[in-house]
Amino acid sequence: MNEEYIEIELEEEPIELCKLLKVLNLVEGGGQAKNLITEGYVGVNHEICTIKRKKLYSGDVLEFDGEFFKLSLSEDAVPAEKPAVQTQPEPKKAEPQPTSQPAKSKRKRTKKPKVDDKTGRRPISFG
Repeated sequence: MNEEYIEIELEEEPIELCKLLKVLNLVEGGGQAKNLITEGYVGVNHEICTIKRKKLYSGDVLEFDGEFFKLSLSEDAVPAEKPAVQTQPEPKKAEPQPTSQPAKSKRKRTKKPKVDDKTGRRPISFG
């Protein structure tokens, strides 16, 4: 791949993907940024990313509108530790053991008439 990167210096990390698009003035607002991300118009590290609040760190590459942006950390910033990527599936949780306590009874609701006989309208309940 023969891309030219535009270098972006971060003063703190991580930064959320939707916020980075706003800060770089690539979109008009947060709503537009979230829509573009959800629809698959944004790439992170050469893969399409649909996670709106994906955390980006120095070394990550952002692709948007045919341009590539490489994130780096400014000299006076403190680097954050990038979380490790989980490659193993999480183990299945064991079935809970039955306890000696009786199960809680569910609250029983009384059925209300669907239509009022006098007005022909449904009653409204606020509680």
